Amino acid sequence: MSDVHRDLIQMAGTVLQPGFVGTTPPEWVRRWLGQGLGGVALFARNISNPAQVTALTAALRAENPDVIVAIDEEAGDVTRFESRRGSSRPGNLALGAVDDPALTEEVARDLGHELAAAGITLNYAPDADVNSDPDNPVIGVRAFGAAPDLVARHTAAWIRGLQSAAVAACAKHFPGHGNTSVDSHEDIPRIEASRADLTDCELWPFRAAIEADVQSIMTGHLLVPAYDDEFPATLSRRVLTDLLRDEMGYDGVVVTDGIEMRALTSRYGLEAAAVSALDAGADAICVGGDHADEGTAHRLRAAIVEAVEAGTLSEERLASAADRVARLASWTAAMRRTALAGLNGNGGNGHNGHNGGSSVGLAAARRAVRIIAESAPFLPLAGAPHVVEFAPTRNIAIGAETPWGLAEPLSGMLPGTTTVRLDAGDVDAGRLGPAVLTAAAGRPLVLVVRDAHRHRWMSAAVDCVLATRPDAIVVEMGVPASKAGHVHLATYGATRANAQAAAELLVGR
Repeated sequence: MSDVHRDLIQMAGTVLQPGFVGTTPPEWVRRWLGQGLGGVALFARNISNPAQVTALTAALRAENPDVIVAIDEEAGDVTRFESRRGSSRPGNLALGAVDDPALTEEVARDLGHELAAAGITLNYAPDADVNSDPDNPVIGVRAFGAAPDLVARHTAAWIRGLQSAAVAACAKHFPGHGNTSVDSHEDIPRIEASRADLTDCELWPFRAAIEADVQSIMTGHLLVPAYDDEFPATLSRRVLTDLLRDEMGYDGVVVTDGIEMRALTSRYGLEAAAVSALDAGADAICVGGDHADEGTAHRLRAAIVEAVEAGTLSEERLASAADRVARLASWTAAMRRTALAGLNGNGGNGHNGHNGGSSVGLAAARRAVRIIAESAPFLPLAGAPHVVEFAPTRNIAIGAETPWGLAEPLSGMLPGTTTVRLDAGDVDAGRLGPAVLTAAAGRPLVLVVRDAHRHRWMSAAVDCVLATRPDAIVVEMGVPASKAGHVHLATYGATRANAQAAAELLVGR
């Protein structure tokens, strides 16, 4: 093997951020780290508790001290670090509803301390999308809101908080995933907006992120005809180089959203998408989803090397990408050296451990919950309620294992609380009456929904129940784009912290 070929292999490995299966590093990851693998991405499957994650990241650094350890932890409905219990912090929409940038910065710093203490150096967050389409199936509560100025100031605050705790932030999904009703996990969304409209809306939070010195920006698998009517942003030189680099002046790491997502692979194939992303201006290739194995990593690395040797990807472009990844690794190492002593001393800013959750997060969730009613004669609850949770089709970005709902916290506060969870099939099958009205006879009734405005079956079921039980309390744990019932609570998210705050309000604590 020539020195040139060996150098290409090392650079190609540097720009990869693969996922893997297991709570300890598999043999192939250890081996690849010794050969210069630049980073790894952690998902819920890699996490059981903070002590285990700390041991995992230490084992990774034993093989490569400069490895970037990334995680997709939005600290809201999308959580990996607390996926099995639900996040102990509210997500972006709740923070946007409070609209206190200092609080947003505090929550992000609190999260950063926890991640840094566990050895994580890059977080694929915050979501900087402007959720201008209320029917968006994949962003929703992950965004700070629908107003670009609000999203911009909270994006910047979140970045400042997280990075002050020695964890690099990653604003996503450039150039903006909010104005779409298509999920890029499934297909390529098309953003029909002029350049002027994009500047005034979608791009505003990303400019704020750059001004806040965000260390990385994640691409969105989005078609934006105003800049490129052929290639999605992840594969578009016009978007990643001409717009993001040259026009907006960003010189940090550009990382792709999961390169294995069907929006890309169904059209271009995995290897071609990775090579094209690098050629367009991306610096790091995130791959993990359902492709967390050595074979996938090997195929990607080989495809990158072959593209350089064939002349379809310039060696200069690959070297530039690898250099930016190395610079990010140096930044994280320097930040950890200056911050780690303080973190070890106080364990973070308000975090009470994995089991207790974040006191900062719960305080923030309490500030976010709203009662939307002219009066609230049915509060606090007069006794143990019957709780009906209407479950929509799962947002693919949210882990299937992540719990949500009000039954658990209410049961702890009001023994005797009963609950049922219904989906569209249950309602269609006629279970609504027996499961709701009969079970709740003579008792308080709480109806819990998520994005009721997007699910006709759900809103119709709620209206049906309210016709008989107008005293039922409706709790919206998604985007509160509609109101039903005399008493309507909005939590702006379905995290454990959001649920606890709502339950406290319902029982009058």
